[in-house]
Amino acid sequence: MIARRQNGIAFLAGHWPLVPDRPTLVFIHGSGQQGSFWQAQVDGLTDVANTIAVDLPGHGNSGGDGFRTVPDYARSVMDFIDAVNAPAPIPCGLSLGGAIALDLLINHSDRLKAGILANTGARLKVLPVIIETIERNFDAHQKSLIDFAVARVNQANEEVCRKVLACTTAGPVVTANDFRACDAFDVTDQVSHINVPVLVLSAVHDTLTPVKYANWMTANIDGARHDSIDSSGHMSPIEQPEAVNAAISRFLETLDR
Repeated sequence: MIARRQNGIAFLAGHWPLVPDRPTLVFIHGSGQQGSFWQAQVDGLTDVANTIAVDLPGHGNSGGDGFRTVPDYARSVMDFIDAVNAPAPIPCGLSLGGAIALDLLINHSDRLKAGILANTGARLKVLPVIIETIERNFDAHQKSLIDFAVARVNQANEEVCRKVLACTTAGPVVTANDFRACDAFDVTDQVSHINVPVLVLSAVHDTLTPVKYANWMTANIDGARHDSIDSSGHMSPIEQPEAVNAAISRFLETLDR
C-alpha cells in the first residue's frame, strides 16, 4: 500500500501509478475516520481494480478543517478524482462516505462508471444525543464506539476493535460536524437521477444504518443490486473484510459483462 497526497488530500493506493484500463475504486470513510478504514479493501482488491482510499479534508493526514455538509465533501472528492485522473471511477463509501458517494452518483453519473453504497442511506438522521456526547464528553463517545458500531459477535475480537479505533482519529469538532452533515442529508427525492450500476451493501447486525435503508435504496435506484454481509455490524469492511471484498469483486464482474 502506497501513501500519497494530491491537492491537499492524503490517500492510500494499492499501487501507483493507476492502471489506465482498470476501473478505480475510490473508497470514502465515515464520520471521524480516515482512509485506513479501507486498508483491507485497498490491499485486497488490487488484482481487479485500481484502489484508492482518501482522507477527507480535516481527517487523517489531509489538510483543512472538514465540512458541515455532504455536498461540500462530495465536491472535494470529485476534485480529487479529477486531479489524479482516475480511470473509470467507482466511488465506494460507508455511512457518511456512502452519503458522499450518493451525492456524486446523483450529480456526476455521466463521469462515473458505477457506485458502491455501504451501510448508508438516502436519508441519515442522527440522534441528538450522539452529537451532544461528542461535544461534551468526546472520550465517552470514543469508548462507546465499539458498542454501537461493531456487531456483538465481533466485540471480543481485539484485532477488529483495534483497527476500528485506530482509523477513528478526527477530533470532536470535525467529528461532530460530520454527524451534522449526516443529519442534514436527505436525497430520497433525487436517487432516480442515478443512471449507472450501483451495489448496495448492508450488514445483518448494523443498528446505525439498518438493512431497511439498503432495501429502500435497492428498490428506488434503477437496477441496483443488494448484497448483505453476515456476522457484521456497521464496520463491516473491518469486521468481515473477506466477505466485503468478495461482494465488491462479484459486482465488478457484472460490470465487465
